[in-house]
Amino acid sequence: MPADLCLLVVRLVLAWIFIYHGSRRLFGWFGGLGIEEYGKYFANTAHLHPGEFFAVLSGVIEFGGGIALAIGFCSRLAGAGIFGDMMMAIVTVTWGDGINATGGNSGYELNLALGFLALVPAVFGAGRFSVDAILEQRLLRAEAVAATRA
Repeated sequence: MPADLCLLVVRLVLAWIFIYHGSRRLFGWFGGLGIEEYGKYFANTAHLHPGEFFAVLSGVIEFGGGIALAIGFCSRLAGAGIFGDMMMAIVTVTWGDGINATGGNSGYELNLALGFLALVPAVFGAGRFSVDAILEQRLLRAEAVAATRA
């Protein structure tokens, strides 16, 4: 039970952060710039072309992954996607500034921490308090019924 509570907290914290950032990118919510401006950022700063494609891809991973983690649906895939998103941010944008993200630098410490935190649900799953757990229980019951009929 404590592990399931920890998994729930990790999922909800990640969901909060990535729904926020993904919605800024995709929809321009919370003062975000939207796809067009983030597309320019991806092309000019991250050197990812076409920039708008990578802005949408990152936004979908962050927003969709955040929602998936919030409800605990396909949590392993969502966590792995967010891990990849954060590693890409390190490689393309923040690595050159070093680890320190204070004093006006955009160091990679936050990307590193969030990326590896996203590996928790990717590796361990969503836990008991999730849609994944409900679906697993239903699948196991269906398999048991099918086995008794065979």
